[in-house]
This record gives sequence, C-alpha cells and structure tokens, in this order.
Amino acid sequence: MSETSIRDVITDAIRYWEKMRIAYNAILLMIVVTVFATRWPESASVFSGMILQGLFLLAVIANVFYCAAYIVDVAAQSSGFRDTWRRYRWILFAVGTTFASIIARFISMDMFGQAVQSAG
Repeated sequence: MSETSIRDVITDAIRYWEKMRIAYNAILLMIVVTVFATRWPESASVFSGMILQGLFLLAVIANVFYCAAYIVDVAAQSSGFRDTWRRYRWILFAVGTTFASIIARFISMDMFGQAVQSAG
C-alpha cells in the first residue's frame, strides 16, 4: 500500500467537497424558495431588507457548518480506510444535507410563517 501525502488528501477533499457544496447550497435554496412560494402572497408582506440579511447570515452559517465535513474527510482519508471512505463519503454528504435541509425548512417556515399568522 502506498503512502498518501497530506497534500494529496487535502487536495482530494477540496475537489470532492467544493463540487458538492454547489448541490448543498442549491438544495437549501430550493427549500427556502419553496417555503416562500407556498406562503405567497403573505410571505411577500414580511420580506424586507432585514429578512434578506437574515437569510444571508443563515447561508453563511450553513456553509461554515458544511466545512465540518473536511475534518471527518481528512481524518478518514489519513487512515487505512482511505479507499473505502472515498467510495462511501457520499453518505456523510447525504446525512449532513438532510440535517441542514430540516433546519432550513424549520427556520424558513418560522420566518415566512409570521406572515400567515398575522394574516390569519
């Protein structure tokens, strides 16, 4: 078995996770837009600069949490299970994205649900 350098491990992690970050953000965006659309037209009444800033802040936080995958990935790739891990790391992506999606839905329903509560 050949020794893999830390540079190779980090390069592989960046190559994989940054490509997947596009899908991660697209999924979270789709959830927020769907909640906003299903609450229309009431959701439009609460949409403001403050809500937009809040959504931006939440997107930044979601991407900071996404970076936690690097810790797991680099550790797993540095072990003797590198080849197996590389085949199954999509599971970490799926679990993390599912978790983030639940949080995104919960928060966006609260943000845009205020319009439904005040209208009803």
